[in-house]
Amino acid sequence: MTFPFFSSNACTFSAGALVWAKLEGHPWWPCLVVPQPLTGQQMRGSGRKQRIHVHFFDEPATRGWISTKYIRDYHGSDSSDAKTGGVFFSGKPVIRHAMELADGVMFDSPEKRLKMPVCMDPSDDDDDDEEEDMESTVTDEEGRDEEEQKQEKVKSSKVSLRSSRASTENGNEAKRRRIIVASDSDGSDEEFKPEQAASDEESTHESEAESPVKPVKRKRPAEKPASVKPMTPTAPFSAPKRAPAALAVDTKSRLSAFSAPDSFESQANGSSTSGGGTIWDHEKLEWWQGGRRKDGRRRRQTEDDYDPTTLYVPEDFLNRNSPGMRRWWQLKSQMFDTVIFYKVGKFYELYHMDAVVGVNELGLTFMKGTWAHSGFPEIGFGRFSDVLVQKGYKVARVEQTETPEMMEARCKSMAKPTKFDRVVRREVCRIITRGTQTYSVLDGSPAESQSKFLLSLKEKAEEETSGCCRTYGVCFVDTSVGCFHVGQFPDDRHCSRLRTLIAHFAPAEVLFERGNPSVETRKILKSSLSSALQEGLSAGTQFWDAQKTLKTLSEEDYFRETADKESGTNFLPALLKAMTSESDSLCLTPKEGYELGLSALGGCISYLKKCLVDQELLSLANFEEYVPVDVELENASGPAGFFAQTRQRMVLDGVTLANLEIFQNGTGGTEGTLLERLDTCSTPFGKRLLKQWLCAPLCNPTSVKDRLDAVEDLMGAQAQATEISDLLKKLPDLERLLSKIHSIGTPLKGLDHPDTRAVLYEEVTYSKRKIADFLSTLEGFKTMQEIITALAPVSGESHSALLRQVGGLKSEEDGLFPDLSAELRRWETAFDHQKARTTGVITPKAGFDPEFDQALTSVENCDRQLRDYLDRQKKRLGCKVMSYWGTGRNRYQMEVPNSISERNIPEEYEVKSTKKGFKRYVTKETERLFSELQGYEEKRDAALKDCMRRLFYNFDKNYKDWKTAVECMAVIDVLLALSRYSQGGDGPMTRPQVVLPEGDGEILTFLDLTGSRHPCVTKTFFGDDFIPNDIFIGCPGSSETEEGRERASCVLVTGPNMGGKSTLMRQCGLVIILAQLGCYVPAESLRFTPVDRVFTRLGASDRIMAGESTFFVELSETASILHHATKQSLVLLDELGRGTATYDGTAIASAVVKELAEKICCRTLFSTHYHSLVEEYANNPAVRLGHMACMVENDCEDPSQETITFLYKFITGACPKSYGFNAARLANLPEMVIQSGHRKAKEFEKSTISLRLFKYVFVFGEKKSILIKNYHEVIRLNKLLHFGPRLFL
Repeated sequence: MTFPFFSSNACTFSAGALVWAKLEGHPWWPCLVVPQPLTGQQMRGSGRKQRIHVHFFDEPATRGWISTKYIRDYHGSDSSDAKTGGVFFSGKPVIRHAMELADGVMFDSPEKRLKMPVCMDPSDDDDDDEEEDMESTVTDEEGRDEEEQKQEKVKSSKVSLRSSRASTENGNEAKRRRIIVASDSDGSDEEFKPEQAASDEESTHESEAESPVKPVKRKRPAEKPASVKPMTPTAPFSAPKRAPAALAVDTKSRLSAFSAPDSFESQANGSSTSGGGTIWDHEKLEWWQGGRRKDGRRRRQTEDDYDPTTLYVPEDFLNRNSPGMRRWWQLKSQMFDTVIFYKVGKFYELYHMDAVVGVNELGLTFMKGTWAHSGFPEIGFGRFSDVLVQKGYKVARVEQTETPEMMEARCKSMAKPTKFDRVVRREVCRIITRGTQTYSVLDGSPAESQSKFLLSLKEKAEEETSGCCRTYGVCFVDTSVGCFHVGQFPDDRHCSRLRTLIAHFAPAEVLFERGNPSVETRKILKSSLSSALQEGLSAGTQFWDAQKTLKTLSEEDYFRETADKESGTNFLPALLKAMTSESDSLCLTPKEGYELGLSALGGCISYLKKCLVDQELLSLANFEEYVPVDVELENASGPAGFFAQTRQRMVLDGVTLANLEIFQNGTGGTEGTLLERLDTCSTPFGKRLLKQWLCAPLCNPTSVKDRLDAVEDLMGAQAQATEISDLLKKLPDLERLLSKIHSIGTPLKGLDHPDTRAVLYEEVTYSKRKIADFLSTLEGFKTMQEIITALAPVSGESHSALLRQVGGLKSEEDGLFPDLSAELRRWETAFDHQKARTTGVITPKAGFDPEFDQALTSVENCDRQLRDYLDRQKKRLGCKVMSYWGTGRNRYQMEVPNSISERNIPEEYEVKSTKKGFKRYVTKETERLFSELQGYEEKRDAALKDCMRRLFYNFDKNYKDWKTAVECMAVIDVLLALSRYSQGGDGPMTRPQVVLPEGDGEILTFLDLTGSRHPCVTKTFFGDDFIPNDIFIGCPGSSETEEGRERASCVLVTGPNMGGKSTLMRQCGLVIILAQLGCYVPAESLRFTPVDRVFTRLGASDRIMAGESTFFVELSETASILHHATKQSLVLLDELGRGTATYDGTAIASAVVKELAEKICCRTLFSTHYHSLVEEYANNPAVRLGHMACMVENDCEDPSQETITFLYKFITGACPKSYGFNAARLANLPEMVIQSGHRKAKEFEKSTISLRLFKYVFVFGEKKSILIKNYHEVIRLNKLLHFGPRLFL
């Protein structure tokens, strides 16, 4: 059926419109605006009660009336609002499916959408308008005492969907709404708003029921063959029914405070009782005001050593607060820069300034009252904390580490407990920042596969000798994996190595010692890492020196699980020990040249300690030394020796990575980048390894050949490659999961860590997540074995040593992959996997966990003694029906029928209880045995509770083998990605030939590239196929006509604007990187000597944050090239000198070309529009000329009549003009401006030619030899002056 379009002044949504709709307290859902199918009514109500009828995309479909304030336009699942972090984002499969259904009709007309089948059943909403005046009832949990009920707060949840079936079943019963606690893992997608009045924020005796309960979720109707019906939400468990009770106006007012937010939009204004512009209580505090605020040591904001991370809170103010709020202010004073998620019962609550952040950034709702207050349920921690962390906030998770019973016991043990003692203890269990995320079971899963690094940095100024201006000590760590990189290196005045480091390992957070980094370094951090968090730490106390770092590592004993068992004294991993003085057997003195690196490690450890993750990360003992790639290059003995070393890598600095768009394009995205083109990896750890390989391609020709052999072998085994790729897609992020398992299993995180004492109400959910992760890990390693089996036929016969290593077992020749069969079989039988997944409890099978086995054996022995005792008593009394009765602490009472005569009952029998026809007895023996049994049961339960940790610890003992297996899989994954690229090009793909540089007493470097295409571009700007080009540097080309220039190392590139010069240069750099990566390249052939470093000076940009102009940036990048380039380098320079006056620019460009071509002699592509520069080097044997060809039609005085056809072909010789007016016309400059500019150009050109002619005739006139030599040039200039340049085109 079709419906007429609806329009209203109050609503802009017409029938057939796609919208997001939202039931209060529930997720946003894709919907279609439709009239009510029975009455045709589109809207009802007015003002705030106005509602629209919508069709929910679902299977089966449902419909309902939705308030107009909960309706938003639907722009498709690809819109930013529907993606991660967006208002409408949801990971629920049902909502994702609903978005697919909505996308399917998105491009249909509204009339066509209205022809879709909709739910036709009548509902309660059609019969009555209960939304306007519905009364709610609240069912309390059974067994709550009166005091708990007074402390409980509730929320009302209005739901406009009703089921006709529910209506029929309920008859005329009063409408009731049960409000329950939903504790499943999906609950975090809903917003819950706890409320606590300021007056009773926390009672003297806190209980678990301090916070409100949650509303039920919207339920999907069960599928039935009958017509589609919406369904009333129901509670997942039953409870005793109570008579419905009308709520007072005051109660309704309080309940209304718990309405869920429409979206993650700011509600800071207008959400409280006093309306917009609310001034909260904390904003009225005199000592909190901006100008009067002090840090924890009472230093004012104007003082140099002011600490913005702490806050001074007066003691008298603390004492006026309730015990719970007093504790909150104490924590806030220590973590003023952190948002505190403060656990109260089953909820995390945000107070004061944190509540304002929660409302603005998370879409929470303020509670009633004059003090800012908001919150959410425990299960939502992962979702809400991640949103804040990604926005740059620090988040502290504060847990209750006592139950009310434990608190009472503690108070009883105290002589005179105060009111501040009579509150459950709360402790900071974790501080999460963008650089310290470990993705624990509470935090949820990572949203991206690439690493996020925490960088710690220390600098020391040096005397500027041999180009060294400063020395850096660095430590950076990916906390999700637990791998630390520590190093120290000298750097030049441009901080080239530091820039390269932050480009290769982009930090999400930077730590430095206050007052330590120089102004230049701070500028780099500010401009290059503008989105990263940067924090200065106090010297000595927060950022340790090398000695304190080594002393702390010794005292904390982080590495006792991985220490050398034989020596017993080696508390440091091998790498860190190598950084200590050989003369100090205690390893407490740093070795010379490592002081800054160890100090940077100290700053990192101190910060991780503050965030309470130091133990779990450091105990992995996973350390690597960071050595800048070009340091190795400088230390190598000769180029041939350098390239012959297998571990050497090509240097790609930050400028080159940016200019060649290897990781990011010009807009900060990944579209069109080399990484995006290559990255078809199936696993997250494979993606991370590919990025590492791209940062530092190979230099050794043998290594390149070996990797190419592996790629070629995989290309030749398509069936196996496809099978392996499918298996790889099943693997989870095992690298991060291994770190998670270690964190859970490490005994270092013992009773001294507050997280082990935390009272978590969703413990079962978290246990299930841990078990699911563990079982997923086991399944992943089983899949790895299948991959090795499938790869065996290829790797066994491969010419590549690399493929034989990663694809062969350790037991085989050359194999590196560990044999995991026995270990996996052991874990297969360790416990019931399905039962553990369902219950969240691991019960190990006999023989696997000795501690649990011993406790279980003791329980069974004691139980058997009790049964034997009962058998003896049966014989003694002659009663076969005699048995034990009781539960809990009343177990093991002997139930004897009254038919047994009293005189036959032994004297030691003591009556404990009776029932009709029976008496129950205990004896001293049964009480003794039962007491022993209870003790053993407690030991068994304690062993079972700690069983998961011990099992994970047991698994983690083989960490090295598991890690090696993951590393092998990562290499296989990347090799498969390279093989897919090598096969999937849009044209010819060739295997590059890399040869060692050689020559007679002189090193000869060359590049012979034929028919090359851009690796990431398949079409030209105008949509044509990409034109392949030949590039010859240092070798004769196929069409070489210029004698004596066969070995020219520098090529001057000219051509028209937009003719493809920059693309050619980028293409050349990317092809070389691909070749040394070990991948086929898009070309007909490629033969070259290895490149040790690719330098680029492309495009025009300034660094305004660092105070550097465009021309300054150009010259800085050029200076870096001239200082660091070697004969083996590849230099790509694009239009150097355009940022200044023409003569200055030409002069600088000329000097740079001379330096590169005649002194450094490196392979260079130098593009320019300075035609005088071309003429200057036209006869220089070290320079070859080339240009991007074009075809000019209708060349005349009027530039608007010229037609320039770009041929995009690189050929020898120079281009006579740049055809800038053609670019002006394409850019749509006004025709009058173009004509005026053309006239001016002719004047400039004539003036220049006149000056040059004057120079030849009058300056060189006296020197006849020079005049005769340049005779033809004089004649050419004379003709140009009289006939114009068109004569020679």
